[in-house]
Amino acid sequence: MQATADVTKKESSWSSWKGQAIDLLYWRNVKQSGAVFSSVLLLLFSLTQFSVVSVGAYLALAALSATISFRIYKSVLQAVQKTDEGHPFKSYLEMEIALSQDQISKYADKILLYSNTCMKELRRLFLVQDLVDSLKFAVLMWLLTYVGALFNGLTLLILAVVSMFTMPVVYEKHQAQIDQYVGLIRTQVNSVVGKIQAKIPGAKRKEE
Repeated sequence: MQATADVTKKESSWSSWKGQAIDLLYWRNVKQSGAVFSSVLLLLFSLTQFSVVSVGAYLALAALSATISFRIYKSVLQAVQKTDEGHPFKSYLEMEIALSQDQISKYADKILLYSNTCMKELRRLFLVQDLVDSLKFAVLMWLLTYVGALFNGLTLLILAVVSMFTMPVVYEKHQAQIDQYVGLIRTQVNSVVGKIQAKIPGAKRKEE
């Protein structure tokens, strides 16, 4: 019973976190999404101008300046008003932030699963288990050489963040039109792939 309750609690926690992430990306709360979006972009743009060490140090100094100033302010206010409210961050200091052994095991299992799946897929592609899939992968890598020549890693990360916060909203508003164009593109791609499979010996997939 206890194990079942723990599993149910974990699933509920995961569903809640997933729901919050979706609400964030779909701008359900404009202020919250705007704050997260602008903060992440500011951090990434800062990394384009300064080193990771410098950005980390400046962020730590800014946080310490805010917390120290607030602590001093509350201490002075308590002294003037002759009250004893205690430490202003007492609730946060008493908050449990340590990961449990079950949580560590769960995340480790997920990482292990993703790693094994990734290694198996790469082995399948590089050893040409399916010729068409390996050719698609080769084309993708070839296209990425041009992307890498135009953008660095941070620029791609900035573009990814912008896409994460804009594309879901655009898709939600124009889902019918986007699905129509995606369907047409998919049909054309499948047609080209079918022609390649028909002409290249050994490229045709085995029927399952």
